[in-house]
Amino acid sequence: MLVVVVGSGLLAPLLAPYDPERQDYAHVLEPPSTSHLLGTDDIGRDILSRIMYGARTSLSVGLVSVGFSVIIGVPLGLSAAYRGGLMDDALMRLMDAMTAFPELILALGITAALKPGLLNVMVAIGVVGIPQFARLARGQALSVRQLEYVNAARALGAGAGRVLAFHIWPNSTAPIIVQASLRVASAIVTEATLSFLGAGVPPPTPSWGSMLQASYQYTETAPWLAVFPGAAIFITVLATNVVGDALRIVLDPRMRKGVPAR
Repeated sequence: MLVVVVGSGLLAPLLAPYDPERQDYAHVLEPPSTSHLLGTDDIGRDILSRIMYGARTSLSVGLVSVGFSVIIGVPLGLSAAYRGGLMDDALMRLMDAMTAFPELILALGITAALKPGLLNVMVAIGVVGIPQFARLARGQALSVRQLEYVNAARALGAGAGRVLAFHIWPNSTAPIIVQASLRVASAIVTEATLSFLGAGVPPPTPSWGSMLQASYQYTETAPWLAVFPGAAIFITVLATNVVGDALRIVLDPRMRKGVPAR
C-alpha cells in the first residue's frame, strides 16, 4: 500500500489524468464515472488527480518534518545525557515546556505565527516532534554511557564528540528509527488537520486535508469528496504504522517469535 501511495505521488505528473488545478465548470460535482474515476469537486477539478498530487504534499511534509525533528532532537538528547548536570536539566525542562502544549495546538500556533505555507507547516510539525526524539535519545544514551566500551574510549582519550558519534549514537539508532517511521504517520495526520483548519498548505496546492475541508458542506450531496481523500489518509497512515511495527520487530530481537530470552 505504501509503495502505491509513494509511487502515485512521485509519478503524479505522468499518471494523473488531469491537471489538479484545472477547473471545469461543465463537470461540477460529477460523481465517479469513466471520464473522472473518483468524480470532481465543487469547481470541476478531478479528485483522482488531486489525490495523487496531494500524496506528494503529505509525504514530503511527513519526511521533511520528521527529519527536522531527528536532526535537532537527537543531538540535544545525546548531549544532555552525556554532559548531565545543569545542561541536562535545562534542556529537559525546555522539552517539558514544549510537551506541556498539545501537539496540534502548538503546531497551529507556530503556523499562525509564520503564516500558512508548505515550508512553514514542515517547520511547525518538526518543532512539535523535537521533544519526543530528544527524550528518546537521552534515554538511550543514559543506558549506554557507563558501559565498558564507552569508558574504555574515554580512557583512551576520545573527546565528547567522538564518544557520542562513534560509541553512543550507533547503539541508540534502532528505537529512533522505529520512532521516526511512526512519527511520519503522525505528521501526515497533523498536516491534514492543519490544512482542514485552514492553517496548513494554502490552496490551490492539492492537500488531502484541504480537500476534506472543502467537502464538508457537500457531505450529503457529494460524499465522494470526503470519502476518497479520507481513504487516502487512512491507507497511508495504516501502511506507515505497519512498516513501523515491522521495523520494531526486526530491530529488536526480543520481539521476534521463537527467540529465547537470555
